[in-house]
Parts: sequence; C-alpha cells; structure tokens
Amino acid sequence: MAAEENVAEHGLTAGEYIGHHLKHLRTGEQSSVIDFSVFNMDSIFWSVLLGVVGLFVMWRVARSVTAGVPGRMQAAVELLLEMVDSQARGIIHNAESRKFVGPLALTVFVWVFLMNSMDFLPVDLIPLIWEKIYGATGGDPHHAYMRVVPTADLSMTLGMSCAVLLVCLYYNIKIKGMGGWAHEMVTAPFGTSKNPIFALILGVLNLSMQLIEFTAKTVSHGMRLFGNMYAGELVFMLIALMGAVGFGSATGIALWLGHVVAGTGWAIFHILIVALQAFIFMMLTLVYVGQAHDHH
Repeated sequence: MAAEENVAEHGLTAGEYIGHHLKHLRTGEQSSVIDFSVFNMDSIFWSVLLGVVGLFVMWRVARSVTAGVPGRMQAAVELLLEMVDSQARGIIHNAESRKFVGPLALTVFVWVFLMNSMDFLPVDLIPLIWEKIYGATGGDPHHAYMRVVPTADLSMTLGMSCAVLLVCLYYNIKIKGMGGWAHEMVTAPFGTSKNPIFALILGVLNLSMQLIEFTAKTVSHGMRLFGNMYAGELVFMLIALMGAVGFGSATGIALWLGHVVAGTGWAIFHILIVALQAFIFMMLTLVYVGQAHDHH
C-alpha cells in the first residue's frame, strides 16, 4: 500500500518509482560519473548506526553472561561465537593471528548481517518518513532520496573488501617479512630461473599475476555481496509495485493479493540470502587472510 500511495501522490511511472528509490542521499549532485569527493550519506549513516547497534547488543550480552543456564540471547551469541571460532581455527592456524582475525570475522558477520537485514523493512517506510522530514525543513520532497540497505551500495561493499585487502597485505608482511613477501611476489606462481633474462621475464609475469590476483579477489569480494543485495532490493521494489495498481478492478485485486503472497514468500526466502551472504563475506575474509599466512 505504501508503494500505491507513493506512485499515486507523485504521479510516478514504475520506472520512475524504482529510479527514485535507487538514488542516494549524497553530498553532491546525483550523477553516474564516479566522483570520490561525493559521499553517499544514507549508506554511511545506516552502516554506522547498525555498527553501533551491533556493538551495543554484544556489549550488553557480554555484561549479562552467567555461568548457569544461559538465556536465549546469550545462547544465540555463544553459538555464533563457536561457529566463528571453529571456522577461524580451521583456516588461520597461527594462534597469535587468531586473536585479531577471530574478532574481525565476528564483527564482519554481525555487521554485514545487520546491514543486509535492512532489506526486510517495507520498501517505502523510511523513504516516506524521510520525505516528510525533508519537506518540513523546506526541501523538495521529490528530491528526498534515502536508501537504507548499505550493502546494496557498491561503494560500501568495495570499501569493506579493500579493508580486508589491507589486512591481507599487513599479514603478508608480518608473517613473511618485507623481503620474503617481495620475493614471493616475483617468484610465485611460475617460479624463477638461473638465467637472468628468463628470471626477469618470469619476475614480471609473476608480479603481474600476483597483482591481478589481489585485484580480482578484492573486486569479486565486494561485488558478490553488492550484486546479491542489490538484486534482492530490486525484487522487493517490483513486488511493491504489484500492490500499486489499486482495487479498481479484478486485475488490481489479483495483483494486490499476488503482492502480499510474493512479498511474504520472498521475505522468507530472503532470510537465507541475508544470512548466507554475511557468512560468505566472513568466510572469504578468513580465507584471504589465511592465504596471506601461506608461504609459496
């Protein structure tokens, strides 16, 4: 019904409705050109807010831990901790590294899960609230943009994957030393040669392959999460549009009922996607950091 009111109030077509919902609240003009001086303020706001919420919940659970029979929240957190710890132990064999990587993996899973879960909110709920606030402060309601799923923003997911890359580079240097890592960069995966000319050629090839590998892992890490959440967001918008036809005809009633059924079914299925994408992002973080510990 929110989509119906939104489309009717502003006279938007289906394409305009979706296009409006896919625009960010930015510090600069809306543009398809990449501009590193422009920030998506909605993604930053919701990601920071959800990060604080996640930290607060974990802090409250940690404060209320009991040695007896745990409550539901404590039991859920303990299961989560055991899951992350078992995955970290299986991939990161360095006990000293796990003191940082384990909490990092837990933070990644909880944070990504919370950001993904914003997709469960009604499509028009927060945008309509923001539209009223924006209009009340003198702004044009037609330009009140607000996206609430930070992981459906490529700049956010690539930002997180770049942070993981920096962690991997740190452990490459820490575990292997600057000289050892530099030697690996020019000798793996094709090895080297005693012939100076062949050694130079292989060194260039090895370095090129290593740089391509780092780039591919970082881009795919962020793109995988973004693609899944962006697609899920689009499906919710399309389902919302089914309910925007109204009750003026049998077709409209059928579409509205289809909107309810499809929305419920997709939301239930999306629970798996939200949790699975958070788990995959966490596991890839562990795998990439684990690879930084391996010697070639």
